[in-house]
Amino acid sequence: MSERFISPAWRGHLHRLGQVSSDLVLISLAWWLAFVVRFDGEVPGRYDKLFLVTLGVVVGLKIAVFVAFRFYTRWWRFTGIQDLEQIVIACVVASLLVITVLTIWRPDGFEAVPRGVFVLDFLFAVVLVGGMRFAVRSVMERSGRGGALAKGRPVLVCGAGSAANSLLRDMRRDASLGYTPVGLIDDDPRKAGLRVGGVKVLGARADLPRVLRETRAREVIIAMPSAPGAVRRDIVDQCRVAGVRVTTLPGLPELMNGEVSVQKLREVRVEDVLGRASVEIDMARVARYLNGKRVLVTGAGGSIGSELCRQLATVGPNSLVILDHAENNLFEIDLELRDRGHSPVPVIADCRDADLMDGVFARYRPEIVFHAAAYKHVPMMELNPIQAIANNALATATLAEMATRHGVERVCIISTDKAVEPQTVMGGTKALAERVVEMHGAHGGTRFAAVRFGNVLGSSGSVLPVFRRQIAAGGPVTVTHPDMTRYFMTIPEAVQLVIEATGIAEGGDVFVLDMGEPVRIMDLAQNMIRLSGMEPGRDIQIEITGVRPGEKLHEELFNLDEEVKPTRYGGILRATRPALDPVEFAARIEQLRLVVATDNAQAASKALWSTLRAGRDAIYSGEPKGVQAGDEGNIT
Repeated sequence: MSERFISPAWRGHLHRLGQVSSDLVLISLAWWLAFVVRFDGEVPGRYDKLFLVTLGVVVGLKIAVFVAFRFYTRWWRFTGIQDLEQIVIACVVASLLVITVLTIWRPDGFEAVPRGVFVLDFLFAVVLVGGMRFAVRSVMERSGRGGALAKGRPVLVCGAGSAANSLLRDMRRDASLGYTPVGLIDDDPRKAGLRVGGVKVLGARADLPRVLRETRAREVIIAMPSAPGAVRRDIVDQCRVAGVRVTTLPGLPELMNGEVSVQKLREVRVEDVLGRASVEIDMARVARYLNGKRVLVTGAGGSIGSELCRQLATVGPNSLVILDHAENNLFEIDLELRDRGHSPVPVIADCRDADLMDGVFARYRPEIVFHAAAYKHVPMMELNPIQAIANNALATATLAEMATRHGVERVCIISTDKAVEPQTVMGGTKALAERVVEMHGAHGGTRFAAVRFGNVLGSSGSVLPVFRRQIAAGGPVTVTHPDMTRYFMTIPEAVQLVIEATGIAEGGDVFVLDMGEPVRIMDLAQNMIRLSGMEPGRDIQIEITGVRPGEKLHEELFNLDEEVKPTRYGGILRATRPALDPVEFAARIEQLRLVVATDNAQAASKALWSTLRAGRDAIYSGEPKGVQAGDEGNIT
């Protein structure tokens, strides 16, 4: 009967029946070979009959064990090391069961089965059952539809490690992907001339131009998730000169929750070539404190908040409450998490509403809180100081009060390097939020922490979207000063470090992430233009617009009065400073609330800086002059 007339369910049954039939033959063959080898090919007649009498028992018991180990719910073409481990364990269990049964029950008139037969049967069973599965996988991968012999786009893979091996395996399995690997590039001299997945290592990175000419590869794939940006940038530059397309696997932080596969490939982005080395974190270990806990994330629909939700959902929380005041953003992250098999609890709420937040804490009883809700755009906050103060500073104070009142175990506030010696309203509000954390963390059972880091590539407050729009429009790309620098890291990397830092909070801690070396904004603009396939100054002009009031040439990571201390995690530092008088500071926060309630922007700004100056008169000599209206450009 033609396969098209067989229902999918029946095709599945027939497939499993074929697997069982194959194992019946292999188990029988293993039992027979055990007798043959045990007696050096001359099986005595009485043992020949013993083989026949016991064959049914052996086959029945082993098939039952294989069914219990769910052998027949797997596709043999995807057999891997984990499957081999299961085969060995199943064969051990099956052999012990056979030995037990044939020791207790002996056919009338027959001798006991020799012990050597049991040992040989186990070995042959592992080899035959496991070997057949790997043979099927090999045949499928080498068949026309399996991919290795199919002809697709010739690609050169940079990297000859486990990531490259996984990609090559995907390419062999599925010819529809359209890839034909023609060689590998790797800087490890020990790998020169060796083969990975049947593909030869043709040279090192310095040999890339020659290898591209010899292989005529039409695409280069960077399969080095842990490679620093300088290495990726070198590969991209060489391929651009050769006119060859480049794609890449994401870095380690992005791959943390997923396996390496061809589907993960994407175009090279500016964050891939910035020069930072990827941070390797054992998330299962550092996030152990989250297992089985009730977790709340505010600002869950934002760039940082949504990535927090993605990573937190994978570490086994008892419940994950995702809160945001923007309905559409919350809908998107809720839908994404559900598509990934998680069950978040979406809550639409404004962190500034004390009564509403009190109800949220009472209903969901969070044990761990990540507060990512904040306004980020510097020029917008300069134009709207009241909203900035209310959302970034006072809402943080409200959340801290609720967390203390409801017995939350840990609270983490997302901060920024703009809170260091702040010169703008946005920076000032985040600096005040840090002070709130320090005040509440010094007293009570809740462990508070603020995590401070620089610009996050791809976040809603990043310069990247501005540059992308300007490049798409044909330029010019605007940079305020040719020497301006900023610290950068990727969203997944920042979130991993936030989760890690929260786990070591003791109370009122301000943690600062190791941001690496600062990046010149000019270099960033030039790299983005080149990654778009154009040349700066020729295809896209770069225009210097001048430093705006309140804008720093170089951001700092620590305040003047802070002492920097290491933590047990190398990528995280602790900033400590003299404590504020909690009574006086709480009174100033309440006074700030009253001023904000008057809706007087000028008075609110003055009150903000006055509150920040508490205890730091020697450092704050006057109100910083923020960016002016109309300067909504690429503040970084």
